[in-house]
Amino acid sequence: MDLIAALPVVPLQTLLVIPAIAAVVLALVPAYRIGARLNVIASGLTFLAALTLLVHRPPGDSGGYLFVDDLNIVFVVLGTFVGFTTSSFSASYIGHEIEIGRLTPLHLRFYHGMYQALSFAMNLGLLADNIGLMWVAIELATLTTVLMVGIYRTHDALEAAWKYFILGSVGIALALFGTILVYMAARPVIGEGHDAMVWTALVAHAHAFSPELLNVAFVFLMLGYGTKVGLAPLHAWLPDAHAEGPTPISAVLSGLLLNVALYALLRFKMLLAANPLAVAPGPLMVTLGLISLIFAAFMLYLRRDIKRLFAYSSIEHMGIIAFAFGMGGPLANFAGLLHMTMHSLTKSAIFFAVGQITQVKGTQRIADIRGLTESHPVLGWGLVVGVAAIAGLPPLGIFTSEFLLVTSTFARQPLLALPLVFGMVIAFGALLMRLSGIAFGKPSPSITQTHRISVLPLLVHLALVFAAGLWLPGPLVAWFQNVARMLG
Repeated sequence: MDLIAALPVVPLQTLLVIPAIAAVVLALVPAYRIGARLNVIASGLTFLAALTLLVHRPPGDSGGYLFVDDLNIVFVVLGTFVGFTTSSFSASYIGHEIEIGRLTPLHLRFYHGMYQALSFAMNLGLLADNIGLMWVAIELATLTTVLMVGIYRTHDALEAAWKYFILGSVGIALALFGTILVYMAARPVIGEGHDAMVWTALVAHAHAFSPELLNVAFVFLMLGYGTKVGLAPLHAWLPDAHAEGPTPISAVLSGLLLNVALYALLRFKMLLAANPLAVAPGPLMVTLGLISLIFAAFMLYLRRDIKRLFAYSSIEHMGIIAFAFGMGGPLANFAGLLHMTMHSLTKSAIFFAVGQITQVKGTQRIADIRGLTESHPVLGWGLVVGVAAIAGLPPLGIFTSEFLLVTSTFARQPLLALPLVFGMVIAFGALLMRLSGIAFGKPSPSITQTHRISVLPLLVHLALVFAAGLWLPGPLVAWFQNVARMLG
């Protein structure tokens, strides 16, 4: 903490300027190795800039376009950290894709440029003090990931990218309509123009807004941004995007992009909570969360592709997170924040392992991946720990968040705790069933060797998840408790 406290004050714009400049530069760099290193450096500088927000709170801009508070700092720090570690993993993963001819140097210039454009869009969406600007940023983040999902230019990759684009466009259109309805509710109170779209002004005057307009707006916002979150039945784009795109993008989707859409929903949930006559948004979030959890838990048993398997695991856990925030209250909100953090770290670690596994085995078919703990011990045992963590086994971090959520739900709504625990148990069984064959038994043939450099991000993430299961620092607990109170 002393090291973090020594960091200088950094303007909020730095979190946008670094990836924006890097995107332009990387699009012009022809050499892969230089581009990969610059991508890691730019992501690392963005993460360092985000760390300064933990001790210094720079003021937002005078125009009401950017702001910072405890809630968006959680998402910014987590997102930039996962972006940095994923860029490190990506350097060797994509290098191997060039060696085997799946990608060309031109593809890589495009890939690195889009990676930094995605970082810019996500940071903009999280820091925006304007609901219209946030909508634009999330749409830009969607478009950049669509382009990266289709980078292999195969039939399946292009189909997945188009599916993602079409369903994402429907979702973002619904979110736009909900945003317009919020503006219409604010206009009679705040007045026309930019001020009626500023978050801080909206929250301050939300008690005077038309509750009918806010109620209808949240339904559209929940459906629109819920598509981006990957909640069932709005999830159809997610498994294909994971399966057909580069594995680093799978890590980014599960660890970053889903969280940005979730952040938007939480902001609008806070807006409705500030209006005493508006309908509580919690029941809708709880319902979609349980549907996503139980649906994804059963679908895990039917997956034959390892990346699709963990894509459905992401749907399951986003359902748990939506349920937690829908329940609300200090303990459930705290559990939701902790679960979101642990899921991002764990799932990205799993994809770091899966990316290497699919390269050394030359396949994504679960039936053709066997005996990893014997043939590739670091990858095999790394995946075992990752799956144990994502399944909620102690003493790993997700066990803590799920335990807090279940106990809170039992205390307040015992009947809701039954489907929650049922979904978790069903998913637990599916993951253990799949893991037993992948990790143990007679090894299946390998076609290449593991890249050593890619193991470090995996180990760092798993170490953090393990440490969080044993001990949470006091300042982190106090920070999350404050955010939980903000969320209501």
